Amino acid sequence: MFDPLKTKTRILGAVLLIAATALGTASVMGWTSLSAMPAVDDRPQVSADDVRPAVELSQAFVAISETVTPAVVRIEVDRPRQTAQRGGGGGGGGGLPGFPGFPDLFGPGPEGGEQEQERQQPLQTAGGSGFIFSSDGYILTNDHVVARAEQIRVILADGREYVAEMVGSDPTTDVAVIRIDDTGLPTLSFGSSRDARVGEWVLAIGNPGFGGGSRLDYTVTAGIISAVGRPLDLLRNELQRQEGWAEDAAFAIEDFIQTDAVINPGNSGGPLVDMEGRVVGINTAIASPTGFFQGYGFAVPIDLGKRIMEDLVEYGQVRRPYLGIGMQPVSAVDQELYGLPRAAGAFVDQIQPGTPAEEAGLRQEDVIVAIDGDAVERPSQLQSLIVQKRPGDRVTLRLYRDGEAMDVQIRLGEREVGPRPNRQTAREPGAASRLGIEIGELSPEDARQLGYDEPGGVVITGVTRAGPAARADLGPGLRILEINRTPVETVEAAEEILGELEGGDIVSFRLGFPSGETTVRNLRVPR
Repeated sequence: MFDPLKTKTRILGAVLLIAATALGTASVMGWTSLSAMPAVDDRPQVSADDVRPAVELSQAFVAISETVTPAVVRIEVDRPRQTAQRGGGGGGGGGLPGFPGFPDLFGPGPEGGEQEQERQQPLQTAGGSGFIFSSDGYILTNDHVVARAEQIRVILADGREYVAEMVGSDPTTDVAVIRIDDTGLPTLSFGSSRDARVGEWVLAIGNPGFGGGSRLDYTVTAGIISAVGRPLDLLRNELQRQEGWAEDAAFAIEDFIQTDAVINPGNSGGPLVDMEGRVVGINTAIASPTGFFQGYGFAVPIDLGKRIMEDLVEYGQVRRPYLGIGMQPVSAVDQELYGLPRAAGAFVDQIQPGTPAEEAGLRQEDVIVAIDGDAVERPSQLQSLIVQKRPGDRVTLRLYRDGEAMDVQIRLGEREVGPRPNRQTAREPGAASRLGIEIGELSPEDARQLGYDEPGGVVITGVTRAGPAARADLGPGLRILEINRTPVETVEAAEEILGELEGGDIVSFRLGFPSGETTVRNLRVPR
């Protein structure tokens, strides 16, 4: 007969025997009690005085990161699909293309790059970064991040989401400005790239995101400025491919800051900041045969970016000052031949007729070494300094002619560069578009393919990659049963409810699966 009491006693005895055996083993090993367990030492191994500089540097990185990241945003765009992917290889998004081994930082959408998206989708989605520089919603980023965008979405650090308007962009410098409709936003301040020195510590900050369930929000990396004034032909090669820009490829401004701070796909448009948290550059490109960081990152100098930003905000396009010369770097041979103090400057090899340069009396073989007191080391630097002026400004060029130094006064002209589009304004997409979903009627054929018992009702037919709906795991094929707790049986009924929503509203979907199970997803409509 089964006796519960005896059984309980046997179990208790077995437990005690096991415990005794364990204690005996511990005793053999010298651990007769918990108090005899080996002590864990948590004392510092190195003197605080010896590591104080490193600790203080680490604390500075923390302070900079905490201050800067709230103003760094995630940018997601939907743009028309291209039949052939833009060149450049690696990196996932393709932008700053056509420069083998130098893919851009324009990150892929979720679950892979743009090239992996379904071919039947009319739009492709990808993402980059940007940063807020004005509390009323102005954001600086790269042109290649927002180029050809039909819709631009911006996600803040606190999760707020907006549909942005394009203010203006300039492919010759890869700078763009977008805006979101809000006030009181966190901002970053501008430093001076002119003061940037090789060896100076900098932090590269981006918000690559990547959407879906694999989010990599807010990446902060530290490094030094490795070089300044890098001319890479990135923009020039890209402009030669773009309709309406090929003739102006020579006007691309490439005077990049090089850094070894780790930057990877999705960081395009994010800030490069100094040790006081001020922006000194806009992360733009990397040098890598794989598309991922291998020690060479490049940023647009913020002095140039700020000047372009001012025109884009004021005019919606860049008013381009110019001299009207062709230039080459100064070689050691030039230095010897022309009696120059250094092999530096901009060697004038062409004077274009009817330009400010001709009117001011510039000549071939002049060597320009300064403009308004700022030293000129190379042609790209002279281009960058001129672009920071305005058409009509008077400037003083310091140059060497026949071995003699002289100053020449010149009034800058204005040149139209590329197409001159009208100022772009914000689109007014509906709630469904802002949420990133398309809906339709569940037809008999669709019901059969999806596994629903009966046709009819409303089904999600498409989801924009990396949009709000995609991030909430809404996918094509889910049946919409209710919106904001109101049953919907027709597309018209669903559209009517969605049409009443405004930016910032919360919308609740009750969704059905072919199995008959249901789920609920709550989303906020981007502003």
